[in-house]
Amino acid sequence: MKIRRHRQYFPSCLFLPQVEEDEAWERREKGNKEPRRQRSSSSNHCFSEPVVIATAMVGTRSWIGGLFTRSNRRQDKSIDYTLSPLQEERLQRLHDRLLVPFDETRPDHQESLRALWDAAFPNVSLTGLVTEQWKEMGWQGPNPSTDFRGCGFIALENLLFSARTYPACFRRLLLKQRGDRAKWEYPFAVAGINISFMLIQMLDLQNTPKPKCLPGIHFLKLLEEDEKAFDVLYCISFAMMDAQWLAMHASYMEFNEVLQATRNQLERELSLDDIHRIQDLPAYNLLFQ
Repeated sequence: MKIRRHRQYFPSCLFLPQVEEDEAWERREKGNKEPRRQRSSSSNHCFSEPVVIATAMVGTRSWIGGLFTRSNRRQDKSIDYTLSPLQEERLQRLHDRLLVPFDETRPDHQESLRALWDAAFPNVSLTGLVTEQWKEMGWQGPNPSTDFRGCGFIALENLLFSARTYPACFRRLLLKQRGDRAKWEYPFAVAGINISFMLIQMLDLQNTPKPKCLPGIHFLKLLEEDEKAFDVLYCISFAMMDAQWLAMHASYMEFNEVLQATRNQLERELSLDDIHRIQDLPAYNLLFQ
């Protein structure tokens, strides 16, 4: 098997800078379009430029292609509500998962890493847990454990869940099998870690005992219906991000902008009135295309 090579990688960004939405909205209103500043590929900080929220959309709803409306997160913080016993139980288990760091000395974590490789490249033998082979999957260097800082074991669980639950979608994203791709593509594994972290922030899961933002509150009803809702939402997010990438004709310097557009579309879909299960999200269909 010949593995597709990507010659250039950008550093793993486990703490993505968030766009200040009020500032971005004001800039859009004023028509202030600042030229994007370029960074060399050797920069120690990736995706660090603040960007205006992108308008390219993917999905199936009538609002596709429209601008996102301005949100008021300060109002979200004042929302209070009561968790059902099932929501409380499942949210606690999810919180417990978030607290587990990746530990390269743990046999179960090592086994999960090997399982991910086998799912990605079933016909290629892995020579070790520290090897240049990992770069073929889009890790920063020969030791994937260095890329898990800041997000932990759940990022590996998300990737492995995607490979086992939606294998066709996983391989399509891994091997970049669809669309007119950029010369410098996003590295698959590092992008996956960033998506895990983006979801944790978007859903306010780092806030205990319960989320206080609207996307997090809407997510809880999906979690009540399906304990794997976070993992499935991760898979949807990855497929949506790749579709946004193609729609925006993006290259790796625009990854942060693509991820922000993905986040905003996810927030919009989670807020729809007719979303009661994770399968009701319009972007769910992207997993099967």
